[in-house]
Amino acid sequence: MRSFKREMLVGLVTAVVISGIWLATTRLVQKPGPVVLAQNSSSAIPRRADGKPDFSGIWQANNGANWDLLTHGPRPMVGQPGVYPGVPVLAAPVVALGAIGWVPPDLGVVEGDEIPYQPWAAKRKQENLANWLDRDPEIGCYKPGVPRAMYMPYPFQIIQGTTNVLMVFEYAGAERTIHLDPVDPYPADAWMGHSVGHWEGDTLVTDVSNFTSDTWLDRSGDFHSDALHVVERYAPITRDAFRYEATIEDKNVFTRPWKISMPIYRRLEPNAQLMEFQCREMAEETLLGHLRRNQLVKQWEGTTMRVEITRKVPPGNGVYERHFSGNPTSKELAEQPPTRQ
Repeated sequence: MRSFKREMLVGLVTAVVISGIWLATTRLVQKPGPVVLAQNSSSAIPRRADGKPDFSGIWQANNGANWDLLTHGPRPMVGQPGVYPGVPVLAAPVVALGAIGWVPPDLGVVEGDEIPYQPWAAKRKQENLANWLDRDPEIGCYKPGVPRAMYMPYPFQIIQGTTNVLMVFEYAGAERTIHLDPVDPYPADAWMGHSVGHWEGDTLVTDVSNFTSDTWLDRSGDFHSDALHVVERYAPITRDAFRYEATIEDKNVFTRPWKISMPIYRRLEPNAQLMEFQCREMAEETLLGHLRRNQLVKQWEGTTMRVEITRKVPPGNGVYERHFSGNPTSKELAEQPPTRQ
């Protein structure tokens, strides 16, 4: 009997001690405070042998910046006035798409949520937006330029070396090289610009110049001239995310430099890879179909509608143009009044 009581007492004391330890441990875990990553933590920033962060991997932005850099509500991709004032509806080119034909709302990525256009350029931006289907270089599968390539809805891969950082983009097979060692000035303009980088602590800073004037910054008509100058900053957050910032300057179009900022995330699928998306041939009928002797795409018919297509040939030299971005020509820029910076 005494043995039984002794065993009961020992079991009770043991249970109390275990409960106390569990409670203390739980409180310790729940206690707020700074998080310090262990060296073997899955969130620790990967580094190269020289101690610099290693950005190698496949990445993708997760935001609506490619639609519009500024904060925006839902709107038709292509719209027209509806029954009620101020309430647009989908226009003919996209009416069959229903909800898919609307631009999804999103928060902006521009510091201060304002792009400081010169007065004439603000009007041109609105004109570009109204003529989006005719002018956006993305529709024709032209190289996206910088910074737009970084936040398009397609993955891209970074391959980091000692003296160069190579970026390959799924969209249009675009690519760029960030030179970390001294290089000669680039001899011409390029769709993706010319990138020279250096390190400031753990942040990779890139100076990008020598752009063509033919790229846009988003699908909302935001544009630049060939005087575009971009300074990028790549700062690691964890092993699977980095913060991307780009300061944008163009004395011909903007009144001052302005900045965008966003996180970019690693693709974590075990088989993550870039797929082939050579979209140039996919855009041929859109860009060149009006030149066919016999029209190929004539109509589309669904359950509740029939969409008729009539191609037209632009007059004069317009028939030879394959791309009109709406970006200013050198002659247009020379005619603009000087703007104080």
